[in-house]
Amino acid sequence: MSNTMWGGRFESGPAAIMEEINASIDFDKRLWRQDIRGSKAHAEMLVATGILTKADGAAISRGLDQVAAEIESGAFTFSRALEDIHMNVESRLKEIIGEAAGRLHTARSRNDQVAVDFRMWVRDTVDGLDGQLGDLMLAMAEKAEAHAGTVMPGFTHLQSAQPTTFGHHMLAYVEMLSRDRSRLADARRRMNECPLGAAALCGTSFPIDREMTAKALGFDRPTANSLDSVADRDFALEVLADAAIIAVHLSRLAEEIVLWTTVQFGFVRLSDAFSSGSSIMPQKRNPDAAELVRGKAGRIIGGLNALMITMKGLPLTYSKDMQEDKEPTFDALMNLSLVIAAMAGMVRDLTPDTRRMKAAAGAGYATATDLADWLVRTQKMPFREAHHVTARIVGLASAKGVGLEKLSLAEMQSVHPAIGEAVFGVLGVDKSVRSRTSFGGTAPANVRRQAKKWLKKLCAPKKQQ
Repeated sequence: MSNTMWGGRFESGPAAIMEEINASIDFDKRLWRQDIRGSKAHAEMLVATGILTKADGAAISRGLDQVAAEIESGAFTFSRALEDIHMNVESRLKEIIGEAAGRLHTARSRNDQVAVDFRMWVRDTVDGLDGQLGDLMLAMAEKAEAHAGTVMPGFTHLQSAQPTTFGHHMLAYVEMLSRDRSRLADARRRMNECPLGAAALCGTSFPIDREMTAKALGFDRPTANSLDSVADRDFALEVLADAAIIAVHLSRLAEEIVLWTTVQFGFVRLSDAFSSGSSIMPQKRNPDAAELVRGKAGRIIGGLNALMITMKGLPLTYSKDMQEDKEPTFDALMNLSLVIAAMAGMVRDLTPDTRRMKAAAGAGYATATDLADWLVRTQKMPFREAHHVTARIVGLASAKGVGLEKLSLAEMQSVHPAIGEAVFGVLGVDKSVRSRTSFGGTAPANVRRQAKKWLKKLCAPKKQQ
């Protein structure tokens, strides 16, 4: 029996294992909306250029609408024997409208067809991710405004370093996600060129109008080189690279939430909505949502690695290896969407323990730098000398088991006699954070101002963001 797809060139059908390894319909059926949209735009162009009759064009459009309705309703039967979404749609179209379906593929190849479908899917997904990131940033900015003055420890090396505020900490992630959105916007701008019309690899002899199809599908312009059009997967690689960075950012916050919810830290509490219990230890409240956000970062990064390795050795133009582009991209971006949604939920859900945070902020002599800065300002002391003096005072406080603000003036003067009563004006965590008024600093007034700026921006219409 001859191969039903390839006709006379093949005298027999594929081996069962060939069908198994070759079929992509199990995953690329996700592209059905883009495939039908691209086919309708292609058919309209063929009619406009006189390549296709108006009657055939109308039949194709009507038939594609019926195929879309069947897939949407779940009535459509996908066939692995037809390999992919393109042939499944075309086969059903032929059943509906007959011979005219065969004219749809004029001046087109599956190579440029899948290139445009996949590019549109990635573009649509980027638009969705951008909206999700904006929502997560909004949740963080709202938390920042509410907790602009909530003192907590700032860490370096996971050791208490200087007091900061919970609001300032939230805004750090807003800045990260803002860069992430910017990278996605850049990637979207670069990918917004239409490969449809490149055909198999060298273009076509038919008088097609690529500008028309590009415009109909929302692209800025057609791609300029037919070889590159079908060989390129940079658009997916770039978005996956952006996705990997986003996943790293979310994983860092997830790790902090895991730490903050422990008994040892006790900085925040997550409700039952984002926690789970233990099958054996009834007292446990596990931050599973945060752990899964952290865990899925590896999967998302793995998607980028998989596609880079697939593409690295391929000569121009299309090779069947490129069928492996979709599964890692689908998986990575769908999981990224999931973790962004989970993180937005957790940020809105978490309740800071303000007393526990403030107590921790004062531990470990976190205001030592404030004392050193005061010595520089008031005693005109070189910072390195002030650092040395402060270290000796910290040693004295440590030996007595008290905070710096609990030392007497006489005790401080035993280290450096020039220290006066005014030193107590800079000690204590509240005074420390209020003093950090430099641009971008942790002073609550700064945080409130920056949070309001972000809230205004994030709540503005899309075109103003």
